[in-house]
Amino acid sequence: MDTQNSLSEIDKIKVQLQSVQLPANLLEKAQHQIDRITFAMKYGGNLSQMDITAKYIDWITHLPWETKTIDQLDVAKAKVALDQYHFGLEKIKERVLEYLSVLILQKQNLHHEAFHAPSLFFVGLAGTGKTTFAKSIADALGRKFIRIPFGGLSSALDLRGQSKTAPEAEPGAMIRALRRCGSKNPVVLLDELDRITPETRAEIMGVLIELLDPEQNSSFIDYFIDYPFDLSQVLFVATANNTNNISTAVLDRLEVIQMPSYNDEEKIHIGKFFVLPRYIKDTGLTTQNLTFTEGVWNKLVRPLGFEPGIRSLERVIEEIVRKVSLKIVSGQGTTFEINENNYREFVN
Repeated sequence: MDTQNSLSEIDKIKVQLQSVQLPANLLEKAQHQIDRITFAMKYGGNLSQMDITAKYIDWITHLPWETKTIDQLDVAKAKVALDQYHFGLEKIKERVLEYLSVLILQKQNLHHEAFHAPSLFFVGLAGTGKTTFAKSIADALGRKFIRIPFGGLSSALDLRGQSKTAPEAEPGAMIRALRRCGSKNPVVLLDELDRITPETRAEIMGVLIELLDPEQNSSFIDYFIDYPFDLSQVLFVATANNTNNISTAVLDRLEVIQMPSYNDEEKIHIGKFFVLPRYIKDTGLTTQNLTFTEGVWNKLVRPLGFEPGIRSLERVIEEIVRKVSLKIVSGQGTTFEINENNYREFVN
């Protein structure tokens, strides 16, 4: 690429920078970087320097510095959203509604955009509804929902990003998630906090404290962006199977909600009225294509009685729906009833 083409590319970067509204200090900082790269390219500078600057400008111009969603401040609608995806668990729902009520009052009466309440921390075994509760909170408030999995995080840099001067550098998971959702006030699920690798647990817990602390998260600095981003309007929700590996300082900033196990009767109700309709809809079938008799549900759930959650039941129902779909597409019929006598044909 010759000097003239390089300067043309720099002009494109300038146009991109001016196309959005950025914090004044950040805009000045970005313009200074462009001025430096313009000077360098005039005198045979390295193209990699321009690539670094272009990548940086692309990131800062696509972050939601001021973009946010409007909250739905209606507890009745929140209750509908919770009931839509969860059977029973009335005490858990009541606790979530109490939490949302506090947030609503803070916003209405104190005019706080930033929330000053401990983040909810759902603790329970797999399949007990921790993740879907977090999604329901986002639905109830009309907010975007993003999930950051902590399972296997190998470094605090995975959260905080790397300096833009490093090869293949990019922002951390928090900033990447904000760019994807395009809002500065989403519900962020910090999923499986207990699965962080032991070697990096201490440094990742340190970043978590900064994310969860209202006194600190208003100026969170990602090493790649290298400029404070206001996370005070983010609603954090966390999950874990247990709290054994969670630092005390992090637990102090979370409100633990213990998720109970489901009994067989509850699993049958969830499978019948929540899981099966969802898989039928997602697959493109109709209730005329696939029905279950009352008696078969005990057969499907009973071998799973020892499981606290519904993951295995979900897999069984998904397998049945898949096999029915194959039979329909293969011309082996259009309506199928799953009963005590034939269910093993559809379940391995």
